[in-house]
Amino acid sequence: MIEVSTAPKPLLCAADVDAAATRIADVVQPTPLHISDRLSALTGAEVYLKREDLQVVRSYKIRGAYNLMVQLSAAERAGGVVAASAGNHAQGVAFACAGMQIRGRIYVPASTPKQKRDRIRVHGRDLVEVIAVGDTYDAAAAAAAADVARTGATMVPPFDDPRTAAGQGTVAAELLNQLDAPPDLVVIPVGGGGCLAGMATYLRERSPQTAIVGAEPAGAASLTAALIDRGPVTLAEIDRFVDGAAVRRIGDLPYAVAAGLGARPVARATPIAGGFDVVHVDEGAICTAILELYQNEGIIAEPAGALSVAALPNIAVPAGARVVCLVSGGNNDVSRYGEILERSLVHQGLKHYFLVDFPQEPGALRRFLDEVLGPDDDIALFEYVKRNNRETGAALVGIEISTAASLSGLLDRMSRSRLRTERLEPGSPAYRYLT
Repeated sequence: MIEVSTAPKPLLCAADVDAAATRIADVVQPTPLHISDRLSALTGAEVYLKREDLQVVRSYKIRGAYNLMVQLSAAERAGGVVAASAGNHAQGVAFACAGMQIRGRIYVPASTPKQKRDRIRVHGRDLVEVIAVGDTYDAAAAAAAADVARTGATMVPPFDDPRTAAGQGTVAAELLNQLDAPPDLVVIPVGGGGCLAGMATYLRERSPQTAIVGAEPAGAASLTAALIDRGPVTLAEIDRFVDGAAVRRIGDLPYAVAAGLGARPVARATPIAGGFDVVHVDEGAICTAILELYQNEGIIAEPAGALSVAALPNIAVPAGARVVCLVSGGNNDVSRYGEILERSLVHQGLKHYFLVDFPQEPGALRRFLDEVLGPDDDIALFEYVKRNNRETGAALVGIEISTAASLSGLLDRMSRSRLRTERLEPGSPAYRYLT
């Protein structure tokens, strides 16, 4: 008697990823795996960077979009496709639309950087319409779903679909082929979770001893919230700065895969063979990683693209371990570098803001410079914000210091000064509105 297995088919398996790799082989070129001498020296490990920022659309998202769209039926292709994206998935969909001659409508948040919107149009040519709606990915996703319900077009999800996740998982298949031995640790950025689901699934089956760390932005840690609540939850507020990973709700499929593989949220990861940790990274630390990647390795990484590298200080990397960090995207708008530098300086403790009450009399500013500022301190911002009366006027003063340790001396000099000062703490309402 032949026994028929009644076990449910897994949501995703390594064979799905291998099949995706075959489907997209003629379109998606392998990306380099570069060792980083700087990060290796900092961690005491052997750190490699998987350079998905060098894809034709400057991110890994083309892998999932193309794998899904190449499987559409003739009728589905004729009916067109719809997608929602913060920008990178949209470029993958647009590229596929142009290559397969499929018409598409792509919904993006109004906050999507202009650079990404322009690149979507370039890749999609005259086949793709870009529609900006709402402030977040979730608003764009709702508009895309309404479009599908109204028109019957086919949705191309950016992460919550096994075909998308399998395509994105080909990054793991590729990096295993590029190494002469399995990595000890792979660090994967997390937004909606499709890439994490695909790569983690593949690594668990084909390199089971490899530890996995998922890295989320602290201001949009939707996977962490889901793991704590034992199911996807919608975050009430998110920081949209890391636009490629700023998702209010982790995908159902990615959550199920991560939970099924034993993912656990931790403040600091301690990788063990076969382990799966999830950490969150401060947006300021991500900005510092962006600047360091550019200044040292010459890599132009967008915020989500630098997530894995920014997570390294939150990981107890074993000495001598072989580590792979996924640089997931390089679609960064040059106009954002002012904010990136600002967030980095604040995170490193090198820039601070104060409200200072200056008496309206000659020499008040000179006394502030002489009595309060140290020899290596610099005023980066000075702006009157309110005049209470004829005698005093409050000014917002931004001060850059040479080292974080210099802050105690600055605060001590302020306390001894005759001027009344108030420090604005990051995260406070006053800080948010005045900077």
